[in-house]
Parts: sequence; C-alpha cells; structure tokens
Amino acid sequence: MPANKLLIKYPVISEKAVARTESGKYTFLVDNGSNKSELKKAVEETYKVTVTGVNIVRIKSGKRNIKKAVVSLKAGDKINIES
Repeated sequence: MPANKLLIKYPVISEKAVARTESGKYTFLVDNGSNKSELKKAVEETYKVTVTGVNIVRIKSGKRNIKKAVVSLKAGDKINIES
C-alpha cells in the first residue's frame, strides 16, 4: 500500500467543496489507484479524525483521468484545509 501522502494529493477548494465542509464532507483529489478503505485509513491517520463514509468520483477528461473522494466525518470532527 502506498504511503498516506501519496494517496491524498490535496484538498479540493472550490465553492461547492467549501460549502460541503459545513455538513462535515471534505473533498480531496486522490491517487487513481486508491480505494475507499485505503482512503479512509489515510484520512484518519493524516488528520486525526473519524471517517464515517467515503464516496469516490472518477472524472474522465480527454487523456487525463481524475479521481476525487468525498469524505464524510463524524459529527463534531473538522479538518483545517488551510494548512
């Protein structure tokens, strides 16, 4: 399994993604070879939070394939995406 830093590339900071953070859902651009269980473990270890669900979206645009993960956190947990 790849290292945690390689699974999660960076958080997505768009208007829609930032609006979701108020309901405890955070969006990350992730490695194309990662799966839900690996991402759950990586987010929990990296940000010290409890993940309740992971949804993956694949975006095919020409020659590039992009994979995003929307991670739901336990009520009360937060991630500081600015750092």
